Amino acid sequence: MNFSLLPKIELHCHLDGSLRPETIIDIAKQEGIRLPSVEIEALERELIAPLNCESLDEYLKRFAIPNLVMQSKENLRRISFELFEDAAQENVKYMEVRFAPLLHTVKGLSVDEIIESVIDGMKDAEAQFDIKGNIILSCMRTMSVESAFEVVEEGKKFLGKGVVAIDLCASEEEGFCGKFVEPIALAREYGYRVTIHAGETGIGKNVLEAVELLGAERIGHGVFIKDCVEAYDVVKEKQVVLEMCPTSNVQTKAVPQYSEHPIYQFHKDGIKVTVNTDNRTVSDTTMANECTVVFNEFNISEEDYQQIYLTSVQACFADGETKEKLKKYIYNGEQ
Repeated sequence: MNFSLLPKIELHCHLDGSLRPETIIDIAKQEGIRLPSVEIEALERELIAPLNCESLDEYLKRFAIPNLVMQSKENLRRISFELFEDAAQENVKYMEVRFAPLLHTVKGLSVDEIIESVIDGMKDAEAQFDIKGNIILSCMRTMSVESAFEVVEEGKKFLGKGVVAIDLCASEEEGFCGKFVEPIALAREYGYRVTIHAGETGIGKNVLEAVELLGAERIGHGVFIKDCVEAYDVVKEKQVVLEMCPTSNVQTKAVPQYSEHPIYQFHKDGIKVTVNTDNRTVSDTTMANECTVVFNEFNISEEDYQQIYLTSVQACFADGETKEKLKKYIYNGEQ
């Protein structure tokens, strides 16, 4: 199957993990920001995590450099636009991009301005390309509960205007869900949909708690439900959708190698899975690449692909009209 031609949907992509290296260099030169190198190849070595990272925490270190150039409205708008442009070029028809607004306040931007700039970039791309998008606001688990309330409150006015959901991300510790019950409950009350990073490191129970305590409709990664029967059963029974990112999971050592990734096993057992990049730059990947990896490792059929695509349509946080349009791409075989 030629995945560059097939329509694709991406539900798990981090803005700050998906910058073009050329853009980082360009902005750094304009604004006098010091980088480890202004040579593309050398900078890429700093930005791209190796396939043999030691852990999730080592992988997350790659986000420091991008954040240096994500501190103005113009830059955020440009970076958002370029991500949607890159996705559109490989026939991604719909994408949900997530980012943590509080990481971009270093030079004085308000959370309001930050969210608006990212939405503007997305809308610029929607106007030019055959792609639709929405934004997910991430709260950092490494920050305080108050900071999560701040993101929920500030993002509220953008619901239905580009923002659709709330997320918890960053380094994963056991039992993190209990700490964030109140802000996530408030988010649900306001109308945010809920997707939570959980089970990316070896803690399947976090997935169970994300569903039961936080009302997660989707789970970012969820690899480790394979080691927690209760979490596995809840995900399967409630049809909670897993946003799976094969390359990223190999890099962070969630799985030792592609062939041991549980995505196909889950799919065959009736668990709803989707294929995603996680971070285009940090993982040096594209949606076409991720689909190809899954195809090569597990020899998935065209029918499997269609099923995963339709799962992504059902699971996305778009409105009904967008979902209907997205279904047509796969049925009409539109390229």
